[in-house]
Amino acid sequence: MQTNAAMKKVTFIILIFFVISCQTQRDQKFNLGFERQSDTTALPDGWMKWGDYVITLDSLVHSGQKSGKISSTGKGQFGCIAYQIPAEFTGKTIELKGYIKTQDVKDGFAGLLLRIDGENGSLAFDNMQEQNISGTKDWQRYSIKLEYPEQAETIYIAGMLTGNGEAWFDDFVLSIDGKDVQTIRKKKPPLPAASLDTDFDNGSGIDTINLFPERIDNLELLGKVWGFLKYYHPEIAKGNYNWDYELFRFIPDYLNDSDESGKEELLLKWIETLGNIDECQTNKTTPEDVFLKPDLTWIANSILSEPLRNKLNHIYNNRNQGNHFYVKLDPGIGNPKFENENAYGNMPYPDAGFRLLALYRYWNIINYFFPNKYLTDKDWNTTLKEYIPIFINAKDELEYEQTAIRIIGETQDTHANLWGGNNKIEEWKGTYYAPVNVRFIENQLVVTDYYNPELKNDTGLNIGDIVTAIDGKKINKIVSDISIYYPASNEAARLRDIAADILRSQKDEIEVEYSQNGICKTKKIRLYPGNELNIYRWFRKNDDKCYRLLDNNIGYITLMSIKDSDIPVIKKEFINTRGIIIDIRNYPSAFVPFTLGSFFSTSSAPFVKFTHGNINNPGEFAFTDELVIPGTNNPYKGKLIVLVNEFTQSQAEYTAMAFRAGDNTTIVGSTTAGADGNVSEIMLPGGLKTMISGLGVYYPNGEQTQRIGIVPDIEVRPTIDGIRKGKDELLEKAIEIILKM
Repeated sequence: MQTNAAMKKVTFIILIFFVISCQTQRDQKFNLGFERQSDTTALPDGWMKWGDYVITLDSLVHSGQKSGKISSTGKGQFGCIAYQIPAEFTGKTIELKGYIKTQDVKDGFAGLLLRIDGENGSLAFDNMQEQNISGTKDWQRYSIKLEYPEQAETIYIAGMLTGNGEAWFDDFVLSIDGKDVQTIRKKKPPLPAASLDTDFDNGSGIDTINLFPERIDNLELLGKVWGFLKYYHPEIAKGNYNWDYELFRFIPDYLNDSDESGKEELLLKWIETLGNIDECQTNKTTPEDVFLKPDLTWIANSILSEPLRNKLNHIYNNRNQGNHFYVKLDPGIGNPKFENENAYGNMPYPDAGFRLLALYRYWNIINYFFPNKYLTDKDWNTTLKEYIPIFINAKDELEYEQTAIRIIGETQDTHANLWGGNNKIEEWKGTYYAPVNVRFIENQLVVTDYYNPELKNDTGLNIGDIVTAIDGKKINKIVSDISIYYPASNEAARLRDIAADILRSQKDEIEVEYSQNGICKTKKIRLYPGNELNIYRWFRKNDDKCYRLLDNNIGYITLMSIKDSDIPVIKKEFINTRGIIIDIRNYPSAFVPFTLGSFFSTSSAPFVKFTHGNINNPGEFAFTDELVIPGTNNPYKGKLIVLVNEFTQSQAEYTAMAFRAGDNTTIVGSTTAGADGNVSEIMLPGGLKTMISGLGVYYPNGEQTQRIGIVPDIEVRPTIDGIRKGKDELLEKAIEIILKM
C-alpha cells in the first residue's frame, strides 16, 4: 500500500485537477452510464480525465455498451474519470452508487469518488480509500453516502485508481435524499448579492500602503468598525454586501483623505450607504449572568465623533437576529462555522489590500467568536494595531505565511495553526527528515525512536542520546528563534511540535552535536525525503489489539486503536481484574467517553460543561448545562489509572475528563495539550486554513481546561535514564499504584 505521505500528495494533486479541469455541464440529463459520446476521439460527453493514468472507453460493461476504464502506467500516481454536476438540489444527504470491476490492482486501490464543493473549496469528500478495493474482482456495486452541505455549488463524481492494475466503472447513480438526480431539478434559491459581486476577484487594486503612526491608528479603527458592521449590521448579515469587496471600495478614499479628523465622518457616511435600520422590538439586553459579554469599550474610548458613536450604538441595539451570511453555530454542538469566507486561493501572495483583509477577518473572528480570548497572555485589543504594519510589509509569500502563523499563535490555542496553504513554511522547515524521533525530556532534546530501524546504524545515534546543537547552533537558541511559529496552548505542546520538526532541513545532510554516555560527539547525519521514512509526529500507531492482560491480573487499554466493537469485550474480560490502565497518550480512534466511561461509574456523574457563542449577540458566551456520564448496574470495582501527557489533545482530553468522573480514577502523567472542544475552521486570503477551539470546555465547577489541560493527580514524566533503559515510567507507576491497593 502507498504511504500516508504519498496518499496526501495524491489527494493534493486531485484537488488541483478539480480546479483546472472544470467544464460546464449543459445537459439536462447526466451521462452517468458513459453511453453518449459525441466525439469518438474523446471521452464520453461530460466526462473528463484527472491524473496521469490511461483513461479510455471499453466494451467490457456491466450494462449497455460502454464503460469507463482506467489503466495504471507504472510511473504515475493516480487516474480518475470524472464528471461535474451543478449542485442545484436541496436535501440532507447525497449518495453515489456505481459498479466497479478490477484486475490485478495492487499497491493502491480502486474506488468511487464523491466531492462536494462550495465557494471556498471542498465541503465533503470520500474516495473509498479505507475500503481498500484491490486485487481482481468482478462487477460489484459500491456506494458513498455523505451529508449534503447547504453551501454546495458543484458536485464531482469519479471512478479512481491508484497503484498498479486496471479498473472499470459503469452505471453511476447519484441521488439526493434517495431521489435520483436524473429525475429532480429542484433549484436552490437565488444567490445573495454578496456572492454575485466579483469586482475584486483578481486583486484589491491596493498594492502598497504607506504607513505612519496616524495611518496605523486609522487602519486600526477601520478594522474594528469593519468587523463590528460585519457581525452586527442586518444588511450585511443578509448577504446583501460582499463585505470583503466593500472594504476595498472604501479604503482608497479613507487613505487619501488628508484630514485626519475627517476619517470618522467618512466612516459615518459609509455606514449610512448601507441603509436605515428599523427599531427592533426584540429585547436585546445581554443577560447579567452570561459568562462573557461583548467588549465594545473601544466605541466609547477611541471614537471622538458623537454621531459615529451614536450610529454604532444604534446598530448594536438593533443588531441582526437569526440567520447570518458569514457565520452560524453548528446545530447540536454550538461551535461557530464561518461561511462564505473566500480563501482567494488564486493569490498565494495576496496584495496589500488582501493582506490587510486577512488581518481584519482573523482579528474580528477571534474578537467575537473565540471562547477563550480572555485566556490569552496578551490583551487581544492590542494585537490589531501591532500586526497592521507586519501584514502590510510582508514582502513575499513566505513572510506572509509566517506573519499569519504569528498572529494565530497569539490565541495560544494548540488547535490553532496553519493547516493548509502553508507550502512556503513547509519548504522553509525543510523537505528532508532525520530518520530518528526526538522529544524534549528533562529539558533536553533526546533521541527516543528510529522511524526505520534498519537505518539505526547509519545514524550513529542511540536511544537516549542528547542532541545539543544542529549545524553549530545550540538547541535552546533554535527553540527560542522558531517558537513564534509554533502556536500552542502551553509550552509542553509547543515543544512537542518543535521536536517533530527540529531535525528537518532543506539539505539532505545536517551536522549534530550530541552527548552519548556522557561523551560529547559530532556527526553528520543523512536526511531523507519524508515519503522514504515511516514518520509519525506524536506517537507510533499500530493496528494491534487495543487491550491486553498484563501480569498480576491488570488490564491495559490503549485508545489509539480502540473500536466500538471492542468495548463489550473489554467490559466482559476485565470486569474481575485487579485494576485497569487506560492509555490516552494518543488520539482515540473511537469516541468512548460515554460507552466506556459508564463502566467506571456507579451512578450518573457530571463531568463537563461548555461555553458557546451567540449569533444574535456576537461576543457573548454562556454556559451550557453539564453533561453527565451515566452509571451502570454492574460497574467496575477495581482501580482505574488513566495515562496522559502532551500528546493527549482535544478529544483525548475530553475523554480523560469523562474517566475522571468515575468512582475510583487516578490520572497519572504530565501536562496535556490544553486544547479541547470542537474545532472551527477559518479560511484566510492566500488559501490559508487555520482553526480554533470553537467551544470553551470546563469542569462542572467552572474550572477551565483550555491552556491548563488535564492536570494529573500524580505527576510522572519520562526521564532520560528511563528512555535509555527502554522503560515506560508512566506505565510502571500505574502498575505500582494498582499493586499497592
